[in-house]
Amino acid sequence: MLYYLSQLSGDVSVLNVFRYLTFRSGGAALTALLVAFVFGPGIIRWLKKKQREGQPIREDGPESHLLTKKGTPTMGGMMILLAIGTATLLWADLDNPYVWAVLLVTLGYGGLGMIDDLKKVTKRNTKGVSGKAKLLVQFGIAGLATYWIVIATDPSIDTGLTVPFFKNIMWNLGWFYIPFGAVVMVGASNAVNLTDGLDGLATVPVMIAAAVYGLISYLVGNAVYSSYLGIHYVPGSGELSILCAAIIGAGLGFLWFNAPPAMVFMGDTGSLALGGALGAISVITKHEIVLVIVGGLFVLETLSVIIQVTSFKLTGKRVFRMAPIHHHFEKKGWHESTVVIRFWIIATILAIIGLSTLKLR
Repeated sequence: MLYYLSQLSGDVSVLNVFRYLTFRSGGAALTALLVAFVFGPGIIRWLKKKQREGQPIREDGPESHLLTKKGTPTMGGMMILLAIGTATLLWADLDNPYVWAVLLVTLGYGGLGMIDDLKKVTKRNTKGVSGKAKLLVQFGIAGLATYWIVIATDPSIDTGLTVPFFKNIMWNLGWFYIPFGAVVMVGASNAVNLTDGLDGLATVPVMIAAAVYGLISYLVGNAVYSSYLGIHYVPGSGELSILCAAIIGAGLGFLWFNAPPAMVFMGDTGSLALGGALGAISVITKHEIVLVIVGGLFVLETLSVIIQVTSFKLTGKRVFRMAPIHHHFEKKGWHESTVVIRFWIIATILAIIGLSTLKLR
């Protein structure tokens, strides 16, 4: 919205700043943060009123959760979605198709997560929407978004897959790129969802990944920088740095209320949406494989669940005391805050490694 104001202003120097991507990114982050601060308390009060018993707690989980987390409302992701949506609509170029593609995934997955959270709260169990139904909707949204992205991207790179470390390699996946892009979005969404099990555990790694992809989108969306650095140029993708900034601002605002002891949980409403957004941005910027490294913590959490389930089905034995792996360390006696902070450190290290894999000069 403010971007259009700068376009209509002509040569009015005061309003020209609204054309600058860096200025609008900063504005998006601050706007999202402010929206979370202003509307957060009211959303939490409303959720507490509607969810008198709060989010259902797994009975087989760490014993401390039954005492410290019982009665805490879920669906706090509504705060995140409101903050991201408001900031993006206010600061981004709404003629950019990539912006709408990411919003489609973010809000679509957020809506699915909201239905899932509602079923958990009303039925008083931790199952919610069936896994098959959830995957069907996720793949439907992701497939549509990927097709949209392919149509909007330059034909020379629209279905190409870049490889970390190698400057001149891009594999043309053809129409197979659409299911591939859908898998990236769905995988990222569910990986963040599995990680969201402790206060603040998923929020900070998501912000770290958003910061990395904010930089990546800024570089690949700029013809001069991408040429100088030797990375593929994706016209229009720079606008996604505003969305990444909005995610960071919304995450900071939510973390204010989610810091231990949490006043609210983001629930699937937030975790599915945030993971899907990161996946969509990685597809647009042609850095899908880098997401595996930058979001390595989410990958580790997902692998721990896969290993646990596979081992139990094949041998009847469990590899971890509990999965996802953050619960394993809780079962070993680590305090919740210790697990969270150490996992934040791991996420930061992986993000730095991920950045080092970019094909820069």
